[in-house]
Amino acid sequence: MRPLLYSINVTLDGCVDHNAIPPEGPRQEEALRAIHRNATQSIARADALLFGRVTYQMMEGAWRLATRTSTPPEWTEPFARTIDAMQKHVVSSTLDRVDWNAELVRGDLAEAVLKLKQQPGKALFTGGVKLPMALAELGLIDEYEFVLQPGIAGHGPTLFAGLSRYVELTPIDRREIGAGIVALRYAPRR
Repeated sequence: MRPLLYSINVTLDGCVDHNAIPPEGPRQEEALRAIHRNATQSIARADALLFGRVTYQMMEGAWRLATRTSTPPEWTEPFARTIDAMQKHVVSSTLDRVDWNAELVRGDLAEAVLKLKQQPGKALFTGGVKLPMALAELGLIDEYEFVLQPGIAGHGPTLFAGLSRYVELTPIDRREIGAGIVALRYAPRR
């Protein structure tokens, strides 16, 4: 069964608001380069993405090469090419259709994700906040990556706020990726 990998950027106080990470300042570009380099490496461990509606629409708006309306910095191209080419599965009860190498996932979330995990291939990769919360509740995430930002945002949303059960994790990797950012990987203790 292929694993489901989760990755999220998070501040020291648990903020996962992508607009707060990294903050504006003299080290912002260095931090953004490190974040995109790490994300490209993390996503490349998978061959399919699993997104909720909000994350799918946000990523499509920013990274879909065919419909791009702005030119991001050249150093984001490896990330853009990687995410643009990948198969995407979108969990949504409100979207009627998706494209961008995507298909809708409907019905019981646990059953649908287990079917995806049983398909041949490398890992599935997810990000965002709401869908991963539901996946954590169901015990379906096989690896958590917290990309820890060296700052305190002082506002939310926060990571896994409202999770109904304790998830014990075992460390499996720790890497400094630049600009004071540390990527921490954990597996749930089963």
